[in-house]
Amino acid sequence: MRYDIVMSEKFLITGPDNPSATIMLAHGAGAPMDSKSMTAAADALAAAGFRVARFEFAYMAARRTSDARKPPPKAETLFPEYREAVKALASSGPFIIGGKSMGGRVASMVADELHEQGTIRGLLCLGYPFHPPGKPQQLRTAHLANLRTPTLICQGTRDEFGTREEVTTYPLSSAISVFWLEDGDHDLAPRKKISGFAVADHLATMAARAKAWADENCLR
Repeated sequence: MRYDIVMSEKFLITGPDNPSATIMLAHGAGAPMDSKSMTAAADALAAAGFRVARFEFAYMAARRTSDARKPPPKAETLFPEYREAVKALASSGPFIIGGKSMGGRVASMVADELHEQGTIRGLLCLGYPFHPPGKPQQLRTAHLANLRTPTLICQGTRDEFGTREEVTTYPLSSAISVFWLEDGDHDLAPRKKISGFAVADHLATMAARAKAWADENCLR
């Protein structure tokens, strides 16, 4: 089933009117909230019963009205915008935050304060950027060792931002579950001839795992 997409002043909302939970997702560093990969992920999560609200940071929204393409700012400078988006959405039911790539990283860095306030129930990251491509020594994992918020990271086994072989060596918090999608890239997309799976297969599997994880860790 494909749900209608509703555009509010700030959010792109997909999903049922009576969701099990609302998930707010921020985009990655280089693609907007309505990119093909984010739309496909939102559709899959909506089909699993979530209401998905996507939003854009100001630098990305500015690209819609200007030919200038400013590079993404440092993740730390985006904390205020993420917090404001949480307030603006004002979800009335169970609320999970997250994002794709950089968006998930920013969410992970504000998650504990929001969880301790009782604002959110959990964190969902789609393709976490553990390190820049080709630079495995530049880890972005320090805060993940002590993260207290229930967290699900969905990662492709050949993601150039963190492969299974690399990530399994990192000291991650016990609050974090990593769900691996065989042969998936940074968009969780597999090579069908090699893996036997289509992109839609992996996204459906991701959404089903997210639902099971949320039911067990966020919705009790």
